[in-house]
Amino acid sequence: MSQTLSASTLLAVPLAPLAGAVLAGIFGTTFGGNWIGRRLSHTLTILGVLVAFILSAMTLKSVALDGARFNETLYTWMVVGGLKMEVGFLIDSLTAMMMVVVTFVSLMVHIYTIGYMEEDDGYNRFFAYISLFTFSMLMLVMSNNLLQLFFGWEAVGLVSYLLIGFWFNKPTAIFANMKAFLVNRVGDFGFILGIGLIAAYTGTLNYSEIFAKAGELGGLPFPGTDWMLITVICICLFIGAMGKSAQFPLHVWLPDSMEGPTPISALIHAATMVTAGIFMVSRMSPLFELSDTALNFILIIGSITALFMGFLGIIQNDIKRVVAYSTLSQLGYMTVALGASAYSVAVFHLMTHAFFKALLFLGAGSVIMGMHHNQDIRWMGGVRKYMPITWITSLLGSLALIGTPLFSGFYSKDSIIEAVHFSHLPAAHFAHFAVLAGVFITAFYSFRMYFLVFHGKERFDQNPDAHHDAHHDDHHGHGHDDHHEPHESPWVVTVPLVLLAIPSVVVGFMFIQPMLFGDFFKDVIFVDAAKHPAMSKLAEIFHGPVAMAVHGLQTAPFWLAAAGVALSYYMYMVNPALPAAIKRICMPIYTLFENKYYLDWINENILARGARALGVGLWKVGDQAIIDGALVNGSWKVVRGVSGVVRWMQSGFIFHYALVMILGVFALMTWFVWGDAFLQLIK
Repeated sequence: MSQTLSASTLLAVPLAPLAGAVLAGIFGTTFGGNWIGRRLSHTLTILGVLVAFILSAMTLKSVALDGARFNETLYTWMVVGGLKMEVGFLIDSLTAMMMVVVTFVSLMVHIYTIGYMEEDDGYNRFFAYISLFTFSMLMLVMSNNLLQLFFGWEAVGLVSYLLIGFWFNKPTAIFANMKAFLVNRVGDFGFILGIGLIAAYTGTLNYSEIFAKAGELGGLPFPGTDWMLITVICICLFIGAMGKSAQFPLHVWLPDSMEGPTPISALIHAATMVTAGIFMVSRMSPLFELSDTALNFILIIGSITALFMGFLGIIQNDIKRVVAYSTLSQLGYMTVALGASAYSVAVFHLMTHAFFKALLFLGAGSVIMGMHHNQDIRWMGGVRKYMPITWITSLLGSLALIGTPLFSGFYSKDSIIEAVHFSHLPAAHFAHFAVLAGVFITAFYSFRMYFLVFHGKERFDQNPDAHHDAHHDDHHGHGHDDHHEPHESPWVVTVPLVLLAIPSVVVGFMFIQPMLFGDFFKDVIFVDAAKHPAMSKLAEIFHGPVAMAVHGLQTAPFWLAAAGVALSYYMYMVNPALPAAIKRICMPIYTLFENKYYLDWINENILARGARALGVGLWKVGDQAIIDGALVNGSWKVVRGVSGVVRWMQSGFIFHYALVMILGVFALMTWFVWGDAFLQLIK
């Protein structure tokens, strides 16, 4: 039985996509002289990701079946005092699973991009970006220390900035990528504070060494406060996760990231950037288990995100934004699982969600292509008969999303709901209500989109903007033709849909037993079962995936989901006048949702303007007035004045010096004679 993995093989996993990105990014663009064409560019990048996927699958097989492990430093960058800055890999079941998910979804996105970006001028540049994105995420999940984790963390943020603003001549895309970049910097500030505290109190950045000292950290107070040090560390780390994994109130960047091309929406929202925070907290489970305060905080943030972001999905008309708000809500579910100490359930939902959410995003992109780049679901309808493959795969993805028994999303989502129910933390009561209510809301907005797009009356010939969509004319290169009847997408688009639909249906059934109740995460994820009994209680009531599915038909989540589907069918298929009537009655609530709880307004008009005013004040008062005016300019003015007086006194004439000497002698004699009398007079 093999117990070790080859360092060179593991190194090839992230380097293969990097090589493809470098070749396409340099030799396939004007930067390197356009030496290679489109076909070779996408071939090289797809080949790099394919190699990474095959090696990742082999690694997962070795880890899961043979018990293989790898935890070594490959390169020491520098040593500062006793703190080592290293590059190394930690390969266990959590890492191996993430490697397979990241590379598989990325491979599907690469193939899909051939069709979606076919006529875009930045074709080669786009392939270089998404390959570089894959490299960054692999470096993040494979790291064995916080320095490399932070490198991957920042690298995915940087590449997401490039991808969201891919159409750099479009003002809304530039605004969206800057927004994503700045909001993530807020979270990353908390993240680096947490890393700094760990380094300061443990003297290491290596995971194994940090976890070995977790008990010591758990007993230390934070200097100058009544807080425990471990609580401050965990909250700081989680603030980083709030930014990357788009948790309230740092979620505002994610819906606007839809300004980028659809393939990167699938890549960012399914298996890479937004799941980095969930992965990080799961990896740091030995620390988070020591702080109930931090876990309660995580529960509350996740609950708010799961429930209130779902509400916003109800009113969206852009097909991509509906799926984006679905992503926000599902990330809230994962975060709730983390707060309930059900880390393995959170990672399990991360995996199942990666498949069906990538499927839904790519399905939305296929619809957009077939609809000649119309994204408004109000002007679709009846698309099913024109796009049968997109229709059936999107239906499977939607059924997985709402938690239909036997589908992958059912096993992970229901496990989260049950884990929260069994949690003893105070915040679990609100969290349980939020995730239950979220089931109904998810089903309602998911099938609202499904019915409006694929069923009902055909409305695509009524679109008032059909001839005025400058964005897609300029950036996609496809434009609009005179024939507005939908058409099925080419095979490079439909094949990834089919390949993603398969795990969206079966992966939950296949892996719930080993991942949640077996030894898959043994010695990887740590839970204090005495304080946090959710997982042990789940194990007691689990009797296999079939029994769970049968029991699921009798539970509240199933009936809530069924009610959501039924209500959406009635409102949008049977009685389409009802939504407009409800909108008129509930206009204040609709306005609140339409303005996204006014968080963007608060950020732009209060926080951003306040920060700008503070910056201007510090610049004018602190920099210009005090530093430049008083210290720098003031010092030389004083020296110049003193020098002027001294220069005037040093005239070089003897009679001036003689006069000064006589006056000085006179002053001294006067003082000796009348000085005492003068002092007495003053007294």
